[in-house]
Amino acid sequence: MTETQSPLAIYQAHLDKGELAYQWSPEAGRAVFYPRLVCPYSGSTALEWRVASGLGTVHATTVTHPFQRGEPYNVALVDCDEGFRLMSRVEDIDSMAVTIGMRVRFRVHKPDGEEPAYPVFIPAEGAP
Repeated sequence: MTETQSPLAIYQAHLDKGELAYQWSPEAGRAVFYPRLVCPYSGSTALEWRVASGLGTVHATTVTHPFQRGEPYNVALVDCDEGFRLMSRVEDIDSMAVTIGMRVRFRVHKPDGEEPAYPVFIPAEGAP
């Protein structure tokens, strides 16, 4: 991965390797997510790439019921331990059983076809 790649391409390359990457702003002293060229807190372009531990906590959740097709699924906001929040879903559990405060662990979902891999979470048994 080179710095001539877009932030999205670098992020996607990490996902393809099974890693959840985010940026760190030394000037702001905080995590930056979704990947971008400029820190939204300080305006600095000096952003570092880091790989998250993959642990987080469900901040909010809802269940979506697709009209006429498909099973209900949850949509969750997950606060990662490194200090950033992302929208995802929690798998391997009934959608209605996902709760605010639940500890979760990252994994990569690789859809069939041409769609790129994306982050999802599963319950983190025994996670701190």
